[in-house]
Amino acid sequence: MTASPPADTGFRVHGSTGVSADLASELPVIESAGAVVWRIHKGELEVQLIHRPRYDDWSWPKGKLDPGETLPTAAAREVAEETGRAVVLGVPLPGLQYLTPEGRVKRVHYWAARRLPAGSSALSARAPVLPVSPDEIDDMRWLPVEKAGDKLTRPADRVPLDALVEEYAKGRLVTEALVIARHGKALARSGWHGNEQGRPLTPTGHAQSVALVPVLAAFGIDAVVTSRWRRCADTISPYAHAAEIEPFESDHLTEAEHERSPSRVAAVVRALLESGTPSVLCTHRPVLPTVLDVLGQHSRRSVASALPTKDPFLSPGEALVTHVSQSSRGPRVVGVERVLPPLH
Repeated sequence: MTASPPADTGFRVHGSTGVSADLASELPVIESAGAVVWRIHKGELEVQLIHRPRYDDWSWPKGKLDPGETLPTAAAREVAEETGRAVVLGVPLPGLQYLTPEGRVKRVHYWAARRLPAGSSALSARAPVLPVSPDEIDDMRWLPVEKAGDKLTRPADRVPLDALVEEYAKGRLVTEALVIARHGKALARSGWHGNEQGRPLTPTGHAQSVALVPVLAAFGIDAVVTSRWRRCADTISPYAHAAEIEPFESDHLTEAEHERSPSRVAAVVRALLESGTPSVLCTHRPVLPTVLDVLGQHSRRSVASALPTKDPFLSPGEALVTHVSQSSRGPRVVGVERVLPPLH
């Protein structure tokens, strides 16, 4: 896999400092990812800062993408490497971009994040990381948000912090992910002489299914629901195997059953929204309009407008990550992003 630029992955840089958009479009770009890690301690919102002795600065854990990484995968890995603890990504936060001394644009994508719950299946699906190096990180501290803002070395780093505080104030910080995945590239109907439910993935489709594993792990996925048809079941199988999860295969999510009863598909999506469990649902292109309609019904207006509206809705192997908050009025989708894992 190779890293795709944000325009290809569907990610947006939510904010920028230090360099104009016009200038940034003409210069080499270094893509980085990180997170503002938060917790509630004694009833107070706190965030975790790290100190880098090389720069003598206090900042958020972050770093450059490895070859073939997606942005969320890099964010989860960098936080684990720099804090020594695994986290699960939540809602996206405003990103930053600035000029490096070498004249390149550094673009940093941020998420809200919290410690991965003990016993989460997602941990088994993550690659191991090295212990924190004291040459890289020699101190880290949990601080209330007001003190953290004062402690940050660069004023621009307050941008994602302020956004995190706003999400907390509006009750949108505690979320679980519901990921909608379209199966990977399958053999064309014209080239397959068996029944439709047995039509397999191509080699590219199998590669896409493997590439999806670290993405789902970054969002802490603990439950797998998929169409019973082979191309969906095989797309989600690598993650289910890596996370040691028994997938739930549903006839309702197949193309044929959806055509007979879209309401049953809608019921599956609503159940996942209400479950409060980080989940992935894998299905087919013709089923996606019903899935998206249910998500839109449970989304605030700005989020609903960001959902895909045009056929094919998602590319083969692409994932739509929705961030779901449980409220007194039921589940609400408070954030959405698209991830297309890159391939070699």
